[in-house]
Amino acid sequence: MHTAISPSALTSLSTLMQRPTHHLNNVAINGTTLHSWPQFQAHVFSLSQQLALTKQQRFAICCKDSYIFAVAFMAVIHANKKLILPSNHQPAALAELSPHFDVLLHDTDTQIPASLVTINLSPLIHQHQALTSKAVFPTLILADIELTLFTSGSSGTPKAIIKTLDLLDNEIAQLEAIWGQQLQHNHICSTVSHQHIYGLLFRVLWPLCCGRSFDCFNLDYPEQVQAQASTSNILISSPALLKRLNNSVTSTPYNAIFSSGGPLPFAAAQHCQQFLGALPFEVFGSTETGGIGYRQQQQSTTPWLRFDVVKIAVNVEQCLKIRSPFVDPNQWYQTCDHCLLIDDHYFELKGRTDRIIKIEEKRISLTEIERRLCQLAWIDEAAVLPLERQQRLQIAAVITLTAQGTEQLERVGKGQFWLLLRQQLRQWIEPIAIPRRFRPIAAIPLNSQGKRLMCDLENLFNDHN
Repeated sequence: MHTAISPSALTSLSTLMQRPTHHLNNVAINGTTLHSWPQFQAHVFSLSQQLALTKQQRFAICCKDSYIFAVAFMAVIHANKKLILPSNHQPAALAELSPHFDVLLHDTDTQIPASLVTINLSPLIHQHQALTSKAVFPTLILADIELTLFTSGSSGTPKAIIKTLDLLDNEIAQLEAIWGQQLQHNHICSTVSHQHIYGLLFRVLWPLCCGRSFDCFNLDYPEQVQAQASTSNILISSPALLKRLNNSVTSTPYNAIFSSGGPLPFAAAQHCQQFLGALPFEVFGSTETGGIGYRQQQQSTTPWLRFDVVKIAVNVEQCLKIRSPFVDPNQWYQTCDHCLLIDDHYFELKGRTDRIIKIEEKRISLTEIERRLCQLAWIDEAAVLPLERQQRLQIAAVITLTAQGTEQLERVGKGQFWLLLRQQLRQWIEPIAIPRRFRPIAAIPLNSQGKRLMCDLENLFNDHN
C-alpha cells in the first residue's frame, strides 16, 4: 500500500530543492522502504558537495534505481557539473560512450566496465542522513545547464542530443497543465527507463516537481503491471509491454496509463482498456522535439491533438514542422513525419518520409508496404526493411501471423504461402515493391523504449538464421 502524498502547485526544477523539509511524505518507494523528502534533500546535498570538490566536469548517470538516479541528477546540476545520460546499461555500450564523460555514477545493480572511472552511489543512499543547517540550494539558471541524452536511432548507433534544462522545465509545466487535475495524489509505476527522455520526464522529473511518489524499480512483466493496478496508481509504459498483456481483468483499474516510444496498435489500446481499466494516453514526440501531441484511441482513426504551447504546420512535402518551447520557441523545427493537418490543433500521422527508398529509380514507401501487409487477415504486425544482397537492393519483411495466418501457413506450406501473400499485395503495390524475403516470428524485436532497431531486423535475414 503506497502512502498518499499531497502534491503542491508545480515547482520549477530551478527551485525544486528549496522546498521546505516538511513538504512531502515520500519521494520514492521500494517495497516497504520509503524515501522521504528530507532524506532526498540530505542525499542530494551530500552528493553535490562531494562532486563539487572533484576536478572532473562530465558526469554520466546510469542507475537501475530511480531514486538513486534522481539524487544523482539533482546533485550533478547543483554541483555545477555537466550531465550525461547513457541510453543503455550494457557494459559494452557504456564503454563505447566513455569518450563523452569523465566519471560514471551508478548503483550496485549496474554492471560496469573495469576501464571506467566510477562512483557507486548505493552506499551513500543507504546511509540515513539528516539535513545539515549548512544545506543551501541556490536557484538554478536552467538555460545554462546542459543535459546530453542519446538516441538509439534506427541503425542502433547512439546519437548525442544536447538539451538545456529550461526546455525540460517547460515540458513538465505543460504535462501538469494537461493532466495534473486528473492525477492528483497518484503514485507512479513504470515499465520504461529513466535514461531516456520519456522516462526521465514522466517517471522522475514530473513527479518530483509536482509532489508525486514513484517506484524505485521498473515493472518488467505484464503480470507485475496487472498486479499493481489501482485507482491511486499511474502507469508509465510503452507499446513493447502494453502489447503483451494477459487476458485477465484487473480487480481495480489504473487511474491513468501513458504510452510512448512507438506506435500503439488500436487493438492493443482497446485491449489495455479492457484488462487494465484505462485507455492509454499516447504521447507523440522525440528526444529532439520533446512532446508534440497526444491522443486516446477511441477509434482507429482518432487523430493527434497538439500540446497547447506547440504550433504545428507542414512543409511542401507535407512533413510536420513545429514551433515549440521544448525545442526553440523562436524558430520552426522540421521533422520527417509525413502528416495530414486536420486543423490548427489536430493532425494525423502518415509515417516517416525517411523510410522512402529507391529501387530502379522508383520511390518506394516502406511504411506503405507495412500498412498494406497489416491489412491482410493473415498478418498481425509487419516490419519492412531494405536489404542489400549481391550489390542489389531488395525489400524484406519481418511478420507476425494471426491465428488465421498460422493455420494457412501450416496448411499450404511456406512456398505456397509466400506466393499467396505476394498475390494479395499486388492489389495495392507495384511488383518491384513487393517484399522478396519474409521472416515469420513470434514477436517483432523491440528495445526497452518500444522501438524497432534496424540491426536486430537485419540479423533475422543472416544466412545462418
